[in-house]
This record gives sequence, C-alpha cells and structure tokens, in this order.
Amino acid sequence: MILHSNISGEGKAFVILHGFLGMGDNWKTLAGQFAETGCQVHLVDQRNHGRSFHSTVFNYDALAEDLKAYCDEKGLTKIILLGHSMGGKTAMLFAIRYPELVDKLIIADIGPKEYPQHHQQILEGLQALSASSEARSSRGDADTFLEAYISDWGTRQFLLKNLYWQKDKTLALRVNLPVLVNEIEAIGEALPTQTMYEGDTLFLKGMKSNYITESDENLILAHFPKAEIIGVKDAGHWLHAENPEDFYDSVLKFLS
Repeated sequence: MILHSNISGEGKAFVILHGFLGMGDNWKTLAGQFAETGCQVHLVDQRNHGRSFHSTVFNYDALAEDLKAYCDEKGLTKIILLGHSMGGKTAMLFAIRYPELVDKLIIADIGPKEYPQHHQQILEGLQALSASSEARSSRGDADTFLEAYISDWGTRQFLLKNLYWQKDKTLALRVNLPVLVNEIEAIGEALPTQTMYEGDTLFLKGMKSNYITESDENLILAHFPKAEIIGVKDAGHWLHAENPEDFYDSVLKFLS
C-alpha cells in the first residue's frame, strides 16, 4: 500500500509530513511557495490520516517504512524531508534508518524525547462527534458540538478539515479514529537511544510552544550532531500556520 500524496512543482524532491490528526493538505500554501523555488513538493498523508490507507498497525516503525516504500515507488533519492510534530518523529527515524535517501532534514516543533500523552480531550471530542450523526449534519453543527470539548477556535478548524461528505449526505472523519485512540501511546515515543543522523538538520521551534525547551538541545545534538536549532517568533506548536513568513524564510535560508 502506497501513501496518498499531492505533488506540485518540478525539481529537487521535497517531502512534507504532517502532524497527528492532520493531513498533507494543511501544508498547501507553503508547498506552493516551496515549489516556486525549484522543488517538486510531495504533500504526503501518513497512514490512518487524510486519504491514505487505514491499518490497525500504527507506530513510528511502520510510518518510517511507509515513507521508504513511497520513496521507492516514486524513485526519490536525496530528498529534502520536512516533518511537523508526529511527522517530525517519522522524519527523524527515517533519516536515521535511511541517511542515503536524505539530503537535508527539517524538523518542526518536536524533539527526539518521549512526550506524555496530551491529546485526550481532543480525542474524546472527536469520538463524541463520530458517535453523533446529528452533530455531523453540517460543518457549523460539528464546530458547535466540538466547542464543548475544545475551546480553541484554531484547533477546532484544524480538526474539522478531517470532515468530508459521504454519499448519505452526512459528514464523516477521514482519520482512522479507533486505531489512533487505541495506539495513542505510540505517538509520544522517544527516538531509539544511541541512534544518529549526521546530515544537515534544522530544528524549528515555536517560541510560544513548550515542545522544544533549552534542556532538550543536548539530546537533539546527540542524535543530530549537525543540527541548527532556531526559534520562530510569535508562534506556538503550529508554527508554520501561525507565522508562515518566518517559517518559510528560515527553511529557505537553511536550504540555500
């Protein structure tokens, strides 16, 4: 099974991996900009997300191997690889396993460490939404329904991108929710110890985010000795959406 993707532009392969409960589509605007710089941008949906296949297996080993199969299928080598959050963990493991396939590695707001589970409220809201056909009769109804679980408007809009119209005129979620709920512990797992990628690496952290702290920097450098760690101002965990200009400029500077 090969991952679903949207490909734009011509030139050097630039693969982007979304975060948990996201999809490649979340990166459409930036993908267009990167494509204009002479890159062929691949917006990939990871398994159990977006339009990619569903599977009961969900862990970083599987996600990294999915990307290897995708690169083999598309004939991609020496790629620029960018991953955000969960996608960043996939990208780190892939680069460690297949360094010969990666030219430059960009990690957005995630470190190699273990993260405690913190998506419970969101998953609870999505499960309740999934169980209520009434709440899924329109996007507005779904938004109102989710507000009881998720107060932040931006987070709700991000999650509502998962909704699509079914033939029976009700909205459904693209994500494989039962498996994601079941395998949620896997999302927080640390990179395997004593592993290293020695290529050019950029870590971008949102200055309003607590996903990468100063105390994480030694661990980052232990796994990625050539890493640059740069802050993106006025941005939290969704740094590419909250400050796309500085995010884009930082990536471009790293690639040039």
